[in-house]
Amino acid sequence: MAVINIDTTQYDAQLNEKEQRITEQFQRFGVKQLEVFSSEPINYRQRAEFRVWHDGDDLFHIMFDQQTKDKIRVDTFDPAAPLVGEVMQVMIDNLKGCEVLRRKLFQIDYLSTLSGEILVSLLYHKPLDEHWLTEINALKEKLSSQYKIDFIGRARKQKEKLGDDFVTERLVVNGQELIYQQVENSFTQPNAKVNIKMLEWAQELCKPLNNDLLELYCGNGNFSIALAGSFNKVLATEISKSSVHSAQYNIAQNKVTNLDIIRMSSEEFTQAMKGERTFSRLDGIDLSSYNCQTILVDPPRAGMDTLTCDLVANYENIIYISCNPDTLERDLDHLTQTHEVKRFAIFDQFPYTHHIESGVFLQKK
Repeated sequence: MAVINIDTTQYDAQLNEKEQRITEQFQRFGVKQLEVFSSEPINYRQRAEFRVWHDGDDLFHIMFDQQTKDKIRVDTFDPAAPLVGEVMQVMIDNLKGCEVLRRKLFQIDYLSTLSGEILVSLLYHKPLDEHWLTEINALKEKLSSQYKIDFIGRARKQKEKLGDDFVTERLVVNGQELIYQQVENSFTQPNAKVNIKMLEWAQELCKPLNNDLLELYCGNGNFSIALAGSFNKVLATEISKSSVHSAQYNIAQNKVTNLDIIRMSSEEFTQAMKGERTFSRLDGIDLSSYNCQTILVDPPRAGMDTLTCDLVANYENIIYISCNPDTLERDLDHLTQTHEVKRFAIFDQFPYTHHIESGVFLQKK
């Protein structure tokens, strides 16, 4: 078994490879020059998930090789933020000697913030009883003198919270502190420092637009909260209940007064905009009162369906954030019939992997 270490001397080369690959893939859309935003070459991930391996008295984190499926022992994990890396070792040291906490434990998830909070989720193949609660409370009390740490225990049809089931991130974006509640098991950007660069890039795009903004797939309000100051009004949609709940919390924490978030899928919103269906979730929201000339979309890896692409093409300005270059390319085939690409950026959210996050700004021809 091996330990996960990063050869940081390879960072520039791997980022250059991504830049060349994306430039070639999107050349036919008139993309001549990419804006490239790098990551920290090490300690960049604010969240990490590991399986747990039991070997007699020994206990350690493992990952699986994607090609061979071989187990890889992980004692230190260079991609992890310093707080995650430190708490990983602390957890193993404390779990090894505690039969109640280690028995039937099969996974540990870590969610941390730049602002120094960490949430540790322990996943079990056994019910969590009073003995488990006693031991995990003792561990929380022991570690709380050193860390701002909470725990979640999960078993089949069971969730035990020791503290909060979220962390509160504080990002400084163009000199302004933004507060984001990030809930366990909900999507958040894993590379917080690159996320700041994405938000600053989007703010720069939006500053001169001066109209209303519509955002689809808004998650916990990551973009809509950061961009609200550039628009008269913002309307955002998200299908996940937990993300909408966090977004409402984040709106209040950041004292944003011109942003409404509704729980709808992009397909449902398209139907509402066309007048094909009415939704009680839109009660109190007058869609006709919005002068949305700008739309921001941050879809899942599958990209957008054809009807959503048709809706998006109605807007003067389009900001498309993508985690999948192939579905982005497909959707740009649709959108560039009416719009042209003005700016194209890549953000290295996932160093040393094939993955890349892209940002495209399009305007109507």
